[in-house]
Amino acid sequence: MKLKMKLTVAAAISMVATIAAAQDTQVVKIGHVAPVSGAQAHYGKDNENGVRMAIEDLNAQNIVIAGKKIKFEIVAEDDAADPKQGTAAAQKLCDSKVAGVVGHLNSGTTIPASKVYNDCGIPHVTGAATNPNLTKPGYKTTYRIIANDNALGAGLAFYAADTLKLKKVAIIDDRTAYGQGVAEVFKRTAVQKGMQIVDEQFTTDKATDFMAILTAIKAKAPDAVFYGGMDPQAGPMLRQMEQLGMANVKYFGGDGICTSEIAKLAAGAKTLTNVVCAEGGASLAKMPGGTAWKAKYDAKYPNQFQVYSPYTYDATFVLVDAMKRAKSTDPKVYTPELAKTNFKGVTTTIAFETNGELKNPAITLYVYKDGKKSALN
Repeated sequence: MKLKMKLTVAAAISMVATIAAAQDTQVVKIGHVAPVSGAQAHYGKDNENGVRMAIEDLNAQNIVIAGKKIKFEIVAEDDAADPKQGTAAAQKLCDSKVAGVVGHLNSGTTIPASKVYNDCGIPHVTGAATNPNLTKPGYKTTYRIIANDNALGAGLAFYAADTLKLKKVAIIDDRTAYGQGVAEVFKRTAVQKGMQIVDEQFTTDKATDFMAILTAIKAKAPDAVFYGGMDPQAGPMLRQMEQLGMANVKYFGGDGICTSEIAKLAAGAKTLTNVVCAEGGASLAKMPGGTAWKAKYDAKYPNQFQVYSPYTYDATFVLVDAMKRAKSTDPKVYTPELAKTNFKGVTTTIAFETNGELKNPAITLYVYKDGKKSALN
């Protein structure tokens, strides 16, 4: 009887402890939005993987804020790279009362979504959207931890003019906020450097047949083509350039084409060796924690790495770092702390300008050797 009573008391104590522990644990939701369906799903899944990995690592730290153990959870949404779906996803995250958001991928979805987040008072950090217009409204909820298109487009134009000594370039963009933005910066800088823009053509982010516009461009005999857009179009474009005998024409683009996937999408086209692309940030090998982080990522998500997951990983930590400093997970309380960020991340030490842009952003140029992306600088 005594033994039974002892067991009952022990069980009761254990139950009380379990209930107390549960009461002392607070679930904090972090939203993530990117295209995880459609032609750009490989970018979106990579971005989401970065957030998931950050949340696992944060939960392993047993973080306590305001006396409560915090358990972080991801709330993942798909915007299919569509602006309307992007604002709908943003509103859904607002309604779900997430504490913060990492995203979106595309400038065309991030810019309209940023107003939604501002209006509902939830901060968001993008590690992928690069159009400079994102930070122009001056929302106190908008932050970017990657170089914008002013740096990417200009860096590529400088390389084309100063290093490669190219004289004539044709420009194609996909009419998205990202594609037009980076093409415009490249064009403006190229003209300043004395390069001649021999043709300008437009396509869409859904197109796969570029023979007509490439034929028109070929007639103008450019030294290079600049493409403002993403890799689902750049891959077929490189194949079609080879078919048209444009094997000696350099091919420039921003971070949208600077992926491992483009080698598969180009399907063995020799024109892949003509690609010069730019990414915001240092190469993985030169990032403070890049090499070790990539090994961990590859073990968890084999063959899924693209471009931005180190940035979405850091973006998640930046949000939580602000919560810790504010001693609160309430967006109203911790959002002002984001402006004071000085966080040593995997990608760099992250601090912000007054408009939410990253201070001292680096850019890296890449080429493709034997089908593999290789840093130039």
